[in-house]
Amino acid sequence: MTVALARQPIHEDLHQSAVRQTLALARRSVLGRLRQPAALAPSFVFPLFFAALSASSYSRVKNAPGFPKVDSFLQFGLAAAVMQGAFFGATSAAADLAVDIEQGFWERLMTSPVHRTSIVIGRLMSSLVVGALQATVFMGFLAALGVRVRSGPIGIVSIVVSASLVSLAMSTLMSTFAIKTGSPEVVQGMFPLVFVLMFLSSTFMPRELMHGWFRHVVDVNPISYLAEGMRGFVIERELSGWRFFEAIAIPSIGCVLALLLCLRALRRRLAQM
Repeated sequence: MTVALARQPIHEDLHQSAVRQTLALARRSVLGRLRQPAALAPSFVFPLFFAALSASSYSRVKNAPGFPKVDSFLQFGLAAAVMQGAFFGATSAAADLAVDIEQGFWERLMTSPVHRTSIVIGRLMSSLVVGALQATVFMGFLAALGVRVRSGPIGIVSIVVSASLVSLAMSTLMSTFAIKTGSPEVVQGMFPLVFVLMFLSSTFMPRELMHGWFRHVVDVNPISYLAEGMRGFVIERELSGWRFFEAIAIPSIGCVLALLLCLRALRRRLAQM
């Protein structure tokens, strides 16, 4: 009985220590991202530029049969801008982790009394924060141009949560490659593949206007469901449970699966040290 009571505070101290370490590393990661405006700017500027370009090029498409009823193409493209920003930011965060490995900071952390999982999760938390910040900035900027979220405050909060989860899931997946290779170039090289998958989805156009093999690819692409769920919060007043599943549950499942892969890569790398 005495031994059992003595062990309990030790386990609690270890748990609290791991939480403190994770928060400290998360703070370092977030501040590190915010202090690099040159690296962070593309994930804010490019999605907004692409949204403006698409709105000017495809403004008449919104009148096509089968196109959702929207006030403007810019309203339709809000979800696409948020998705692009999340993917951009996630790749940048994973590349930062690869830089830590390449420059030796990873090894110094490994030799310190820091919980190994805290090192990875602390880095990933920056994606969660930046993803929420991006979604907020995009909605605020487009709101100034007349774009409104029809579902109201619930939809706005849901979009921010969805963007955070999408960014976290993609960052965790990219971090798997960062841990395996320790190369920022490999991580950056994965982004074009992700961008191609975005174009092979209903992110930029509704699937009702697609036909043939392209429609079949779009139907099985999970990014389509993420974009449609997020878009539903923007263009629909009445929200269904399916929209919450698409926009929040799917990226949450992706986070869990990607984290399992990331931790597996971490164990393998630790075994090689």
